[in-house]
Amino acid sequence: MNKYEFNIYEQIAKNIKKYRKKAGITQAVLAEKVNLSHEFIRRIESKKGSKTFSIDTIWKISVALDIDPGKLFEIDMNEVIKQ
Repeated sequence: MNKYEFNIYEQIAKNIKKYRKKAGITQAVLAEKVNLSHEFIRRIESKKGSKTFSIDTIWKISVALDIDPGKLFEIDMNEVIKQ
């Protein structure tokens, strides 16, 4: 992988965690709000877990976090360049 390539799933996962914490809710509460299992949310946010989720899931999470879904796609280019 060159320095400008990155895994979009990992970036979305980081943003889900960031905005969940900013909202002051736990993984369990987020899971309940989006009608998913706590284990599924934990795997999304885990650095080791495999990340596969649908656009529908991204939408539901953004609604539950009361954010624009585009915020989950935000990329810190400084972080990408470091990789």
